Amino acid sequence: MTSVEYLYVFLHDLSSEFLILRQFDIFLMNSSVKGLCLLIPKRAKPCNNYTPFVLNQQIQTRKMRLPYVPNPPPPSTEEEDAIVKRIQERRAPRPLQPLDLTLLHSPPVADGWNSFLGAIRTKTTIPEDLKEIAISRVAVVNRAWYEWAHHAPLAEKGGVSKEGMEAVKDGKELILGETEMPGGLTEKQWAVVCFTDEMTRNVQVRDETFGKMKELFGEREVVEIVATIACYNCVSRFLVALDVGERNGTGPDAAH
Repeated sequence: MTSVEYLYVFLHDLSSEFLILRQFDIFLMNSSVKGLCLLIPKRAKPCNNYTPFVLNQQIQTRKMRLPYVPNPPPPSTEEEDAIVKRIQERRAPRPLQPLDLTLLHSPPVADGWNSFLGAIRTKTTIPEDLKEIAISRVAVVNRAWYEWAHHAPLAEKGGVSKEGMEAVKDGKELILGETEMPGGLTEKQWAVVCFTDEMTRNVQVRDETFGKMKELFGEREVVEIVATIACYNCVSRFLVALDVGERNGTGPDAAH
């Protein structure tokens, strides 16, 4: 279940400022490379004085419960190649992600997933702060830390304050109208967080909670918020069941 890997650190002029390429971003032919991280100087200039060091030859890393497909996926049928191309186009300029390399064990499922997620991510009208705060709260409730690592930064980028994200990160159950609204969140953000909490934990939503959502949002917005929460509950359960990205058993603070 674990493997012994080397952790290489490349030092440049003894600089202490590095970019970190996490384990889930490092893939080479069926994820045979499983280094914990690669540190690269942020302002490194072309030079020949990089020195590799083996820091620990007994570092053990988690493995996803299934092997990832090779990246890039090997040529297959014309239909399956077209599926891979569509997923690559949606991800661009980023490479295929661990989630993609898991889903591509079943190209038709990967294709439908890509279409659905593409619509939720890029074709809805709800503001980015509300979309990403909902996804982040799903990640917290379901302990899907791979999902949190990707979407919590997007929530902050979309306008959620750091103080607000600390409240989102708290795993305690939230009840709209009963739990005191923390500082750092707007009324709409808080309503979406509580609505997400209720949908994710209980599936059924109280009339009082839904009534507040109708008061704050239009019908299309409500549908898109519900669809986003439902979608990322699906994503989080897939991620956790297979341990995609090897984040199970960690936590939100270890996920960045």
